[in-house]
Formats: sequence, C-alpha cells, structure tokens
Amino acid sequence: MENIGNNTSEYNGIDVNKLISDCSYSKESLRELYNMFKSKVFAIGFGITSDYYLAEDCVAETFVRLAQTKNFNPEKGDGVGYIITMARNIAFELRRQHRHDDDSIIIQSYGVADHTVEDSIYINELLMYLSDSLRQVVIMRCICDLPFGKIARIMKCPESSVKYKYNKAMAILKKKAGVNSER
Repeated sequence: MENIGNNTSEYNGIDVNKLISDCSYSKESLRELYNMFKSKVFAIGFGITSDYYLAEDCVAETFVRLAQTKNFNPEKGDGVGYIITMARNIAFELRRQHRHDDDSIIIQSYGVADHTVEDSIYINELLMYLSDSLRQVVIMRCICDLPFGKIARIMKCPESSVKYKYNKAMAILKKKAGVNSER
C-alpha cells in the first residue's frame, strides 16, 4: 500500500505540495503528479460518474486544471487532499453535464492492472448497491488509501460520519457478496 500518512505534503517521500506549485511551469512536475495520482483520480471519477469515458475525462481535466494552478500555497496546503478534492468536483461536474436518462449503468473496469476484468466487473456491480456518498467513501478509503480524517475534510463532514458511512457500506457489500460478517 502506498503511504498517505498524516503529513499532508509527503507522499511516498515526494513533496506533493512543491510539485503542485511547480506544475504550472514544469512539465516534469506535472508528469510526476500524473504518474502518482492518475489511478486514484480515475477511481474517484469512475465512482462518481459510473462511466469509464467520463472517468478518463475526469483524469484529463484534473491534470489540465492542476497545470493551471496559480494560487496553491505549498507551505499551507494539503496537496493530496487538493488533488482528490479537485478530481471529485470535476467528476460531479461531468456527471451533471452528462446525466443519463435511464438508470442502466454500463459495467466498466476500474482499469487496475492486477485485477482481472471479471473481478472488476464484480466489484463494480457490488458498488452499484451503494449510494453515491457511501461509494465515494469506499473508493477513497480502499482504492485511494486515504485516512478517514482526510476523507472527512474532502467530503466536508465529520470524521465520525465518514467512519459510519464506511462501516455501513462494508456491511452492505458483505451482505451482497454473501460474506458472513460474524467472526
């Protein structure tokens, strides 16, 4: 698992805040941010839009906007939270712009290389049983590996609410997957 600890600037030993402040004029900084966060941004985008192509658009738009960032303060900012929040907001914008008339959702793969397509389809089918907010918490916690406190800041709600949503979502997913939750 990747390390996203309490230090808001460090990510796997790399100063994300510095990269964000430099990416408006440094292609190398933007490239490094892209390589670090593209799969997490895709997961956030797909979790919100339920559309593979909109999730790809979310990735592209997130990094275009990062390249245009001018007012990020690397000494006070939370770089990881900044990127995840930006991706989340863009995914909501894309979902609003491309709202589907019917509720049928095409099952797509999250694009994670170490999972088979069948696993991705199964996981996506299970996630469709969750509300938007529950699905977002699960994706940020399990795929983006964010701590509950950071998820709470991104979703602008108390940490206890995030933990409750996570536990509720996991109970739903276990029930739908036929996993016995008693230990």
